[in-house]
Amino acid sequence: MTVDVMTTLRAFYAAEAAYLTEGAEFEQMATHLASDVVMCQASSLPYGGEWHGHKGFREFIAAMSDSWDGLWFDEQQFVNDDDRVVVYSRGRLRARRTGRTLNTSLLQWISFRDGLITEFRPYYHDTTAVLAALTTSGSATPGPR
Repeated sequence: MTVDVMTTLRAFYAAEAAYLTEGAEFEQMATHLASDVVMCQASSLPYGGEWHGHKGFREFIAAMSDSWDGLWFDEQQFVNDDDRVVVYSRGRLRARRTGRTLNTSLLQWISFRDGLITEFRPYYHDTTAVLAALTTSGSATPGPR
């Protein structure tokens, strides 16, 4: 039986949001990840770099959780090409240390094998705004309209 990559991806996103917002268990995300999954984040971010395997992904999501304590998707659009999905996400993140809410968007290139996620390559609309939300107290950061 073939697993639909869109079903996997939507379940992963729900588990990721629950982890960051509600403190859900990592294993809820891990069930959707291949054992050799790779996360590639912009090097300028506090959780930047390449993270490999479940161990690396667990370390990445813990580092991301150190930065953010809330994640909400307001809009997502998907372009599916069998074992690859490009996702446009518009949403909000709340910075743990500053309390700022960042309204932002990003594109992600996500690859799959046997119905599991093998690679994430996110491309942020504005990494400067991401860093400002994490380091500056004050009002919410305006995002794209």
